[in-house]
Amino acid sequence: MENGTKKLNVSSLAVEQPLPKSKLWKIIMVASIAAGVQFGWVLQLSLLTPYVQLLGIPHKFASFIWLCGPISGMIVQPVVGYYSDNCSSRFGRRRPFIAAGAALVTIAVFLIGFAADLGHASGDPLGKGSKPRAIAVFVVGFWILDVANNMLQGPCRALLADLSGGKAGRMRTSNAFFSFFMAVGNVLGYAAGSYSRLYKIFPFSKTPACDIYCANLKSCFFIAVFLLLSLTILALTVVRENELPEKDEHEIDEKAGGGGKSKVPFFGEIFGALKDLPRPMWILLLVTCLNWIAWFPFFLYDTDWMAKEVYGGKVGDGRLYDLGVHAGALGLLLNSVVLGFMSLSVEFLGKKIGGVKRLWGILNFVLAVCMALTVLVTKVAEKSRQYDAHGTLMAPTSGVKIGALTLFAVLGIPLAVTFSVPFALASIFSSNAGSGQGLSLGVLNLAIVVPQMLVSIAGGPWDDLFGGGNLPGFIVGAVAAAASGILALTMLPSPPADAKLSTTMGGFH
Repeated sequence: MENGTKKLNVSSLAVEQPLPKSKLWKIIMVASIAAGVQFGWVLQLSLLTPYVQLLGIPHKFASFIWLCGPISGMIVQPVVGYYSDNCSSRFGRRRPFIAAGAALVTIAVFLIGFAADLGHASGDPLGKGSKPRAIAVFVVGFWILDVANNMLQGPCRALLADLSGGKAGRMRTSNAFFSFFMAVGNVLGYAAGSYSRLYKIFPFSKTPACDIYCANLKSCFFIAVFLLLSLTILALTVVRENELPEKDEHEIDEKAGGGGKSKVPFFGEIFGALKDLPRPMWILLLVTCLNWIAWFPFFLYDTDWMAKEVYGGKVGDGRLYDLGVHAGALGLLLNSVVLGFMSLSVEFLGKKIGGVKRLWGILNFVLAVCMALTVLVTKVAEKSRQYDAHGTLMAPTSGVKIGALTLFAVLGIPLAVTFSVPFALASIFSSNAGSGQGLSLGVLNLAIVVPQMLVSIAGGPWDDLFGGGNLPGFIVGAVAAAASGILALTMLPSPPADAKLSTTMGGFH
């Protein structure tokens, strides 16, 4: 960093006493765990909203299930991160938390996949209608799953930082591999979700209480758990953690809130960081918040939109709804492929357009247009409905399908920027202000989880207010994306010209 800039506050002596760099293959093995985590995460995004409705949870209440993600993101990640920093286990600082997270994922997947079977065994009726026991099992499993995912991601990223030995180049490399394996997990997850006969690999998955859709979901989770456990066990078996220098006790006392007596230092640091945030970071938080208000309705209801509005299916009515869900998963697969290629081009395009903040602003308008176009695709699908000789509704025309899938694919372009630019700008702004990188990124995470909570609470009732369906939430997303674009172009400061953008993919658990 050039002379004249403020010196960064460091949270440990590890920066001053760099660790020896680990071999690249070790970093790749730890980063590969992201593929298993992301595989399970995209299954949640693409398949679980329709699944909860099959269990009898109304659409307007389904969004409340997703409150687990932001709540665990606000609490679990800071808590696990703090205790993994200070863990003195003979197995290492990060590895016990990674292993515990993988074990909890296994338990959660069992509860989610077998919720209908366990509910039926406990007295739930077969067929349509609410299944309260199955819902209870599912909710417990879902909350455990989100907590476990948060337990995994934070320590995995921290372990990559430890293995990088404090070297910036190796840090960029490890983050690039983590992003690559997240993209791999996306592709695998959406490919599995789009295949409607996966349950035949596990014939026992289809039961009287679990129909074909449920059996496919169960089979997807079986594969996800196998992938996650295989990658985690392999990585934790062959990769050992480096010994880190002891932290300065006086500095720990100060970060704990004075005197070292704070019982919740992680919350103290978060609130302290919010109090002293520079203006550029506040603007970044606002732009990021609006950006995620735009994204979350699509993340939560994309496959449900394809199944209901595009295909004209109804929950529990079988063929058309299931076909729509799998078509939506195919759209998300295309989205992930575009996302992967676009992620490699963000820095180049930013230079060509005149800066990454301008690129972010422009692509937020692309996001707004795509969200608004869901209304057009829906109306065209409704007008072009076709029925066979028996009066049975048929799948939408090829033109409607292509239009919907094109929207999914194009949305991968702004998504790549959403997963990279805000995190890079937070690092740049915090460096200029002399703030800690990790803490600043933790504060940025609040601008992601708070919108998720807002959408989870208000999304279902808002859609229900306008007669149900997903379009009202998508329209709000379009307005929020446009507002985010305007603020990014007019108020967000440009980063220094010599700041290099690292296109690191960020999660939103």
